[in-house]
Amino acid sequence: MFKRLMMSAAVLVGMSGAAVAGAQYVDETGFAVSGYDAVAYFNLVQKEPGMMPPHAVPGRADITADYNGATWAFSSAENRDMFLANPAKYAPKYDGHCAFGVAKDAKVPANPNLWRIVDGQLYLNITPEVAETWSADANDYISTANENWTDLEPDDASDDNWTDISDNDGTYAGPAPIK
Repeated sequence: MFKRLMMSAAVLVGMSGAAVAGAQYVDETGFAVSGYDAVAYFNLVQKEPGMMPPHAVPGRADITADYNGATWAFSSAENRDMFLANPAKYAPKYDGHCAFGVAKDAKVPANPNLWRIVDGQLYLNITPEVAETWSADANDYISTANENWTDLEPDDASDDNWTDISDNDGTYAGPAPIK
């Protein structure tokens, strides 16, 4: 009986570890998703693949929540509360790293203004060209990224900054979160 109980406990502990996310991508803003509101994406009108998506909605520095070892900013208390009720629904896949990068077996930063929602899940990419390539075959890239993520997830988060990439010039209007 004791042996069976210990085995059950070991299985539960192992399963609970699988639900823990890896290191969240946080850039120089100090916020997940570069200070943009993760819930607000789900209220934006998504463009056709290959078209520039609407800009992400800046969060506010005074409306925040902590999740996955990072601080998240929101444009409203309502969005923050929705996030806290179900963070897995709103947090971008791959701990906020570029979905194409993960498909190519690497954790690279993601531009929060290059986003796409596929099957109810938020994905981010690093540059407009990468986002266009990824969107043209998103389901295959997602499948490959999901396979790669098992090995990549425990690695440290990227410490690179997506705004340092000149291809991102013009993809954002200003810094987030709003002070």
